[in-house]
Amino acid sequence: MFAPFNTRIVDWNGQRVWLIGASTGIGAALAQALLARGARVAMSARSQAGLEQTARGNVHAMVMPFDATNPQEWSSTHDSICNAWDGLDLVIFCAASYQPMHAWELKADEVRASLETNIGNVCYGLEAVLPKMMAKAQGGLAIVASVAGYVGLPGATLYGPTKAALINLAELLYSDLKPKGLDVYLINPGFVKTRLTARNHFSMPALLTTDQAAEAIIKGFGKGKFEIHFPRRFTSVLKVLRQLPYRWRFALIRRTLGL
Repeated sequence: MFAPFNTRIVDWNGQRVWLIGASTGIGAALAQALLARGARVAMSARSQAGLEQTARGNVHAMVMPFDATNPQEWSSTHDSICNAWDGLDLVIFCAASYQPMHAWELKADEVRASLETNIGNVCYGLEAVLPKMMAKAQGGLAIVASVAGYVGLPGATLYGPTKAALINLAELLYSDLKPKGLDVYLINPGFVKTRLTARNHFSMPALLTTDQAAEAIIKGFGKGKFEIHFPRRFTSVLKVLRQLPYRWRFALIRRTLGL
């Protein structure tokens, strides 16, 4: 009953990791932290220049630029990595799109782009990677969602619902895939200082650096957790908030974020 939800990943030497969304932000910091621990990391994003900057010439880094919103590119990129490494041990979905906006600012093209980047890319990736993982009954998937998926946060009109969908997806994936020998990790960061959160115009409580976020994620992998959420001094507050009656919840959210 008290066993870890997933395999504890403590020794990263030789681990074959595919990290999507590795050119900037949390993804770039996590890729570098894993490489420093001896993992082999295939890094993907649209920007080849950004990926090469993340790789820094590390011999264990494989730069694999592609468009994660294109289903066909998933299959070909996955095949290239597996042919080079004879499979994968962990796939980390970290690509994300975020533009703060209010409900009255919604535009159809931005809605489509956010859905494709934040949800569609994960579904396309699952179609590409699951057959081989299930055939071997080993490996893991990690989905980076957000605490913005816990409750309706002001300004996250598109971002929050897509992250809530990823939380739901990770939960059902665990139920589907754990009996088949696969691990599923859900990663819910709080506020992390990136080019995306730089667009926010409100105080961000417990703001972390990308390096701190990467360390928290690796620590969570080491404990075999299902949900890896951080920083706990902030995420724990949100977990309590979503259990409260709406009248209290709405008031406390505005107070917490200084709105």
